[in-house]
Amino acid sequence: MRKPGIAAAAMMACATFAPARTANAQVATILKPVQIGVAAGAAIPVSDLGNSFSTGFNVTGTIAINVPLLPIGFRIDAAYNQFGAKGASNVNAKVAGVTGNVVFGMPGVVITPYLIGGVGYYRVSSSATGSVASNNFGFNAGAGLKLPLLVFSAFAEARYNRVSENGGSTSFVPVTIGVMF
Repeated sequence: MRKPGIAAAAMMACATFAPARTANAQVATILKPVQIGVAAGAAIPVSDLGNSFSTGFNVTGTIAINVPLLPIGFRIDAAYNQFGAKGASNVNAKVAGVTGNVVFGMPGVVITPYLIGGVGYYRVSSSATGSVASNNFGFNAGAGLKLPLLVFSAFAEARYNRVSENGGSTSFVPVTIGVMF
């Protein structure tokens, strides 16, 4: 006859300590009113920008302000995006911007989904000879997933960005993975 003691003890230990670890990670994230983070990933040109340029890269630095006990937070992001021209090896489109965003966290068990959106000031330029850079306002909206860990939080997100320009707009979607400390 088998003794159920070892298996039962192991199952009780997992049931006892797994929720505590998750709760501790979530509390650690909640207790940090300010977080600093970095992210990187692909930048996908859409609309008119996608007709002339191919997928490029994105790097982002961020400062998050978390409101204790509320699902609302704020982020200031500084991002740089670069796209290579289709058919031309030495021409790039570049979009740098600073955005102010509202973050709305939705209930999650371990992974927390969130919505993010805001407005920003963007600089759109090209490396083509004779091109002119312009500074314009725009907006962004997207969604992400946040995974609180013991020392930092990991996140993945995608955001649609649209920059208004004279006679048109520039649109792209960065898909990034990052960490918040």
